Amino acid sequence: MKFYAPILIAGALLSPLLAYAGPSDYVYTPTVEYGEKEIDFKAGTARKGDDPRSSAASIGFGYGAKEWWFTEIYLKYKRESNESVKYDAIEWENKFQLTETGKYPVDVGFLLEIERPTDRAEGWEIKWGPLFQTEFGKVQLNANALFKRHYRVEEPSEIQFLYQWQAKYRWLPQFEFGLQGFGEMGKWTSWADKDERSHRAGPAVFGKLPLGGRQAIKYNAAWLLGTSKAAPDHTLRLQVEYEF
Repeated sequence: MKFYAPILIAGALLSPLLAYAGPSDYVYTPTVEYGEKEIDFKAGTARKGDDPRSSAASIGFGYGAKEWWFTEIYLKYKRESNESVKYDAIEWENKFQLTETGKYPVDVGFLLEIERPTDRAEGWEIKWGPLFQTEFGKVQLNANALFKRHYRVEEPSEIQFLYQWQAKYRWLPQFEFGLQGFGEMGKWTSWADKDERSHRAGPAVFGKLPLGGRQAIKYNAAWLLGTSKAAPDHTLRLQVEYEF
């Protein structure tokens, strides 16, 4: 398995340039593994009605700098309509584990994410919020409440409220299955009208393939269906991590 690791990494690095990419949203988890390094690739694709397909991808490097802090830098790409894939933004993600894993009924973490788009008119995007996880036997549940705002932009920006949730059954380490959901509610102080909110949910698969030592390939993927008028009709997303 160690022989194939460089091939898998190379494939992940090239994928944003060779294939359709997609919305890189994924469900954040609150736990941190100290000393772990990873190369992280996220991609997918989404479409609504007869509108052009929207795609995006990212490649990142992360490190468990402390027992309670994981930090990661991403390069983000996007593809719209029939245009070619182009570099879109750089992102710095920080995850803080606030409780000891398994000590309390609910594990709690906190996310702080800073993004600088190539289009300077978009200013800086900041995303933050609490992360929650609990377990019942082989069932793991996650729920995140997130806030997002653009700073130093040409047009005034309001704080937006987003949510994520996930439920999975840990059948085997190599293969787990469940559901994922994502939503955007509009301004956090005054939610948008029902027809303007975005809700997506659907089946998901997860797994971790050991390569020996600290090396492993970790993956998750989901097929999300729009459950509101403002959401894409369908979204296919994928995340693959090489941990070492």
